[in-house]
Amino acid sequence: MAWIVKNSGTHKIARRPEPWVTAEMQNQYRIELLPKYETSQGALMPILHDVQHTYGWIPEQAMEEIASFLNIDPSRVLDTVTFYEEFHTHPTGKCIIGVCQSIACEACGHQAVLDHLRSKLGIEPHETTDDGKFTLLALECLGSCDTAPCALFNDDRHDNLSITDVDRLIDEHSA
Repeated sequence: MAWIVKNSGTHKIARRPEPWVTAEMQNQYRIELLPKYETSQGALMPILHDVQHTYGWIPEQAMEEIASFLNIDPSRVLDTVTFYEEFHTHPTGKCIIGVCQSIACEACGHQAVLDHLRSKLGIEPHETTDDGKFTLLALECLGSCDTAPCALFNDDRHDNLSITDVDRLIDEHSA
């Protein structure tokens, strides 16, 4: 697999006039999170989770604001966000579908489930449908090897998935 190098020297961050990490959020972090950690960097993950929970994703401007608030280098925030699959750097669909790719799910047919979702939704993993309803992810182990193949539909895990099950779940989340 080849590394895709981005020219970070000329990269422009999309900005909006109001901050993503509001004064109210910062105050809450200052009171509830920072005292729990020896260093401010210890609060990074909980803050990232909160920002993503609030907006559904973590914009680059928010990453800079978090870095400034925690007094850490912005690259540490970016490295953390891009390392963990659970964080999103682009807006996501209302329903996030994560198909497990573990060895057990692979042996039990996860590829057929993933291929069916790709075809039915018309997107590849880590893409969102044009109508904003679905985001498709290919995830590592979901910890349900005895019920493979499995997938998350938002935060609900569905086990022993068949193509019929997938179609039913898509229909349920299309409304």
